[in-house]
Amino acid sequence: MCRNITTLRGLEPTATSTEIEAAARQYVRKVSGVQSTSPATEAAFERAVFSITQATTLLLAELPPRRQPPPTLPPLRRRAAAAAATVTVG
Repeated sequence: MCRNITTLRGLEPTATSTEIEAAARQYVRKVSGVQSTSPATEAAFERAVFSITQATTLLLAELPPRRQPPPTLPPLRRRAAAAAATVTVG
């Protein structure tokens, strides 16, 4: 499993479409070995991201709620939390 993909199920508030797409994009990067697309890889890469985003959205909607929140925040929420902590402290 890719260490950079965090658990999205059980987040409060629930995972956003942006967070789901970011996780899908990271997954496709990992399994394909494509870090930045070229004209030769872009269409296939984006189709895979779209498919995995849709599958993940469906999966999260169909799974029962978690009893505990996931142990780590997704990267997009980490940035927001860090920014909020900076504003609060400063």
